[in-house]
Amino acid sequence: MSTFHTVVTVIAILGLTATALAAVVRIVRGPTILDRMIGSDVLLTTLMLSVGTDMVLRGHTEAIPVMTVIAATAVLATIVVARYVRRRARLPEPSEPRGGSNV
Repeated sequence: MSTFHTVVTVIAILGLTATALAAVVRIVRGPTILDRMIGSDVLLTTLMLSVGTDMVLRGHTEAIPVMTVIAATAVLATIVVARYVRRRARLPEPSEPRGGSNV
């Protein structure tokens, strides 16, 4: 392995690690479900990039189905959260408890 190859590998690993840590921080800190979803998408994208980097470094293409599953999971999770947020935004705020007054 040449020096250039080693340097590029270390830079890629450091960049992917920093991105994954930033995504985990966003997931933990929130504060909204949309912030957590963005962090989750970034984390899954970083995982896909890690798998892709491994394929480039080792010279194989056996992990393409894994990348496809990760991408499908990210898309489906985003759709589910978007639908949940849209439904929650449409619900009226409860102003007083049901069942009348308790006087």
